[in-house]
Amino acid sequence: MSTTTLDRRSKKHIDWILIAMVYAISIFGIYSIAIATYSPDTDMESTLLNYIISSTNSMWQAIFVLASPIVLVIITKSIPYHVLKRNAMMIYFVTIPVLAFVLGTKQINGISAWFRVGAGRSFQPSEVAKIAMIVTFAKLLSGNEKPMGNMRSFWKLMLLFGVPAVLIILQPDVGTFLVFVFMFFVMLWFAGVDWKVIVGIVLAAALFAGLLFLTASLSGSDSYRVQRIMSFLDPASGALDTAYQQTNAKRAIGAGGLFGIGQFIEGSYSQLDFVPEDWTDFIFSSIGEAFGFVGSAGLIIMYLLVIIRLVYLARYTPDKFGQLVIIGVASILLFHVLENIGMNIGLLPITGIPLPFVSYGGSNYMTNMAGIGLVLNVVNNRSSIDVEDNTQNIRKKTRRMSNI
Repeated sequence: MSTTTLDRRSKKHIDWILIAMVYAISIFGIYSIAIATYSPDTDMESTLLNYIISSTNSMWQAIFVLASPIVLVIITKSIPYHVLKRNAMMIYFVTIPVLAFVLGTKQINGISAWFRVGAGRSFQPSEVAKIAMIVTFAKLLSGNEKPMGNMRSFWKLMLLFGVPAVLIILQPDVGTFLVFVFMFFVMLWFAGVDWKVIVGIVLAAALFAGLLFLTASLSGSDSYRVQRIMSFLDPASGALDTAYQQTNAKRAIGAGGLFGIGQFIEGSYSQLDFVPEDWTDFIFSSIGEAFGFVGSAGLIIMYLLVIIRLVYLARYTPDKFGQLVIIGVASILLFHVLENIGMNIGLLPITGIPLPFVSYGGSNYMTNMAGIGLVLNVVNNRSSIDVEDNTQNIRKKTRRMSNI
């Protein structure tokens, strides 16, 4: 490959291809939420716009999508990512108290994870913490040629990961905790951490989690999280309410067949609310029913193209910090897609993970858009970072020479 080609792929730009794919999925999400929340009281001759307006959730999601370019512009243009690198630890130490304060809020569905910001509106700080942790880990991992190459580096990284992870598990938000774990290990891998160290951490974590689950199950715990896992392992033995969602989600997807039963159909699983939360965590069941295997596969392909695009952009980003930032964003999106679709089709236990850019929810949607904005920031400023790094290196060498 010629140097000219490499330079062209590495030059700074606004990646309109990534933006177009993300907004295509987002618009499809608005449509899917309208289908999932369809009421037969709506005039059957209504236009698509009327279907969206008649659904409160779909209407709010449309507002989030329309407002999201502001988030993209601010994150992409306001602060170059090398400035974020310099202030990564400050961002980290601002995020930690917020995660601690939210533990004192009123629980919603058994979880203390939201701040109330108005009538019927809430804000989930753990979503923003995902972006903060990406920047923090990218800084620490890029600043060391051999991350976790010694005990000091190992325990520093584990401590900085452990504090927010523990605060999130105390909420207790298992889904977001798993997102953090997956993101952390993917970034470790791409940062060049010795695979033996990664395998050791994974085995230790798996052993600890297994002991916790075994202890809870043997003690007869009635925790719905334990029941969800038991229902996943043996649906016939699980309590009805823990297996209900996943069973009906699979039935709805199966009812869609190859091409789906169509949209806004009276008597469908979506319209009859047979699948609880089918506009949020279980929206893939509504998509499978309405659009069938072909439509579901098309959505999965779109996600795959987004992930491939992110890896491509990381590949041609010259500095390690920028690469790890993009990989961190890609890992979060990848885990959400795999876990959400997996729990909808019965391959993974239910964890309350939304489908990126499709599931209803302002905090998650804006966080995902903030992640895309962070990627665009890297791509739009990655040439200037080389100039800055080179300038700093020259200054360091000059000071060393003057001291001789």
